[in-house]
Amino acid sequence: MMNAQLKDKIVFLIGRVKAGRLREMKRQTLWIYRYVRRYRLIMLFYTLLGMFGSVVGLLSSMVSRDLVDMITGHESGAIIQTFCMMIGLNIGTTLISQLSDYASGYLSMKTDAEIKADIFAKILVTDWESLTSYHTGDLLTRWNSDASNISGGVLNFLPNAIIYLFRFISAFAMVMYYDATFAIFAFLGMPVSLILSKTLLGRMVNNNERSAAMGAKMSGFNQETFSNIQTIKAFDLIRLYVERLKELQKEYITMRLDFQKMSIGTSVLLSTVALLVSYLSYGWGIYRVWSGAISYGTMTMFLTLSGTLTGSLHNLTSLVPMIISLTTSAGRLMDIIEMPCEDYSHDQTVQTFYEQHGKDGIHLSVHKIAYTYKTGTQVFTAASLEAHPHETIALVGPSGEGKTTMIRLLLSLIQPQAGEIMLYGNDPDAAIALTPSARRLFSYVPQGNTMFSGTIAQNMRNVKPDASDAQIITALKLACAWDFVQKLPNGIHSMIKERGGGFSEGQSQRLSIARALLRQSPILLLDEATSALDEATERSVLHNIMQDRYPRTCIVTTHRPSVLHICKRVYTIREKQCVLLSKEEVCERTK
Repeated sequence: MMNAQLKDKIVFLIGRVKAGRLREMKRQTLWIYRYVRRYRLIMLFYTLLGMFGSVVGLLSSMVSRDLVDMITGHESGAIIQTFCMMIGLNIGTTLISQLSDYASGYLSMKTDAEIKADIFAKILVTDWESLTSYHTGDLLTRWNSDASNISGGVLNFLPNAIIYLFRFISAFAMVMYYDATFAIFAFLGMPVSLILSKTLLGRMVNNNERSAAMGAKMSGFNQETFSNIQTIKAFDLIRLYVERLKELQKEYITMRLDFQKMSIGTSVLLSTVALLVSYLSYGWGIYRVWSGAISYGTMTMFLTLSGTLTGSLHNLTSLVPMIISLTTSAGRLMDIIEMPCEDYSHDQTVQTFYEQHGKDGIHLSVHKIAYTYKTGTQVFTAASLEAHPHETIALVGPSGEGKTTMIRLLLSLIQPQAGEIMLYGNDPDAAIALTPSARRLFSYVPQGNTMFSGTIAQNMRNVKPDASDAQIITALKLACAWDFVQKLPNGIHSMIKERGGGFSEGQSQRLSIARALLRQSPILLLDEATSALDEATERSVLHNIMQDRYPRTCIVTTHRPSVLHICKRVYTIREKQCVLLSKEEVCERTK
């Protein structure tokens, strides 16, 4: 029976080793210190301050011992000098504490800003399809809370581990020097602390993971709710969402209370052990004073040192949950930044290509591409189409058949598994492959509202920072938006609220089109971008785009038959391919 239990325990331990938890924690710890290593001088300064503070604390205990011995022995000779020394040491301790707090705050803020900036940049260049597997609320929680957790706790690990260890060793050496018997009491609480740390390790890891996941769930719910208040009101879902929030809150509170119960039990046990050690030390000190082995001042010093030893040991033990919390947060951030990133290594090639061919326009060729989403949904098998400067082509087909997927492929948000998408100038032999770097050659107007909060002018200059007011107005006229913008009290400097608030869907679409035209990119993609416009305004916008002298290549996805007769070519998605419609088929659709 005993052999079977031992075997099971060995198998369990081997399984834990294979699981690589410690190896993973090491990898996550190394990742954290990639960010803080550039601040190693500040960390060294902070560590040295802490060690110096420990030395000052030990000196204070020795001076306090001498002062107590002088008072109890009625020795008045150096009592004033010793008292002044004790005051000076206390002032020094306060100054060291303030300097340490400043260094800690500086390092935390710098690390927080650096990690968040880096994660922010990494999220923006992460492969689009991989990124969509995360809820926006989860991404926000990881970027904000997990990064702040790392930056706020990074000083509480390595520097403080060194400080606490130094404090423990120096206090222990001092106890051994004056009276080795007191050292016994410093180690009485160690077995309990070690056993509890080992027992709580797995629970802490599990709790931190659950807590992070629950935080992301709450954040996602709140973000999604506030973004869709209009829909919630329209469907009279207010009570439903309030109840859902209460359920989430109940789940969160239950989880936190479970962990708090465990923490309370642990704290009570550790506090009881600490009190027992303190009282045993106090009793032993009284006995040693009563037997004449030590003075009363020495006893008070030993009691202080005993507290230092116990406190240092407790602080070292408390670093265990800290490193678990830090590595959990690091792991959640690493999940994001280790996803596949887009390739921007062709920036210079694209820039040179644009300088050579941009003034005459850029041609687009899609040749027998195939694409299947990671979910297994196959959209294209051998799709081909072409578009040239000064022409507008249309892409039509039933909803969900692949029009938006084609736009994503053209924007290099996703990459085809077969076939190729090429860009070329007047010379087809001088072609370049479509990559994320080529997005600078595209302007894009999606179906939804994509205006940002700020003024109309600020939204326009997001895509062309050096645009003049006259250029902005020209773009607004091309998009048939100037007629309502000029009537606003502040014109192009009028404010747009979040998600285009303050403007109708049709107005927001025209502003989005104007922004795309202002950029003057060689290729313009309109993904159901005129769906909120009436037919007359839609024709006017498309007519203006086609009459513009800029050598623009325009691709439109649409459900409206009325648009098709002004397009040079019309492709329909059929059997996972792009089929060119004949003039007769186009006429039939526009009837």
